Amino acid sequence: MESRTYIRNQKITPKKLRFMLESVKKESPVVAMQKLMYTPRKGARMLYKAIQSAVSNAKNTLKVEGDMLQFKTLLIEEGQKLKRMRAGGRGMAKPFKRKYSHIKIILIAKEVKTEPKQIAEDTSKVKSQKLPAGKAGSKVVVSKTKRQVKTK
Repeated sequence: MESRTYIRNQKITPKKLRFMLESVKKESPVVAMQKLMYTPRKGARMLYKAIQSAVSNAKNTLKVEGDMLQFKTLLIEEGQKLKRMRAGGRGMAKPFKRKYSHIKIILIAKEVKTEPKQIAEDTSKVKSQKLPAGKAGSKVVVSKTKRQVKTK
């Protein structure tokens, strides 16, 4: 199972966001958020919020804890470009572009290896007891291995 989060039109250039990816991509999302929290850059703050949103989405859709998640993909894509002009020398206009970026995060849940439970085949561990006087004629079988009470 996977959870997709796509955050569009962040007002920062993709180049500045991609600079942060190298240290974050290899970690789990929880560790990545801890690293980004203490990084003094605008891009780190935006990436932190995006990963936080992706983790909360994954918790709700996949029904797993935050420690069980890992990155499948973490991409920074180019968004729209706004064309603007700045005043130049001799009354000329100097064009420039304001770039936006999209953040795409896909999280998957790690598979937990569970060992098969061993059922005790030895019947010597089972004992029977009599019930109090109110329930005469029935017996209680208590299994020490499973801690369950069965009434016959």
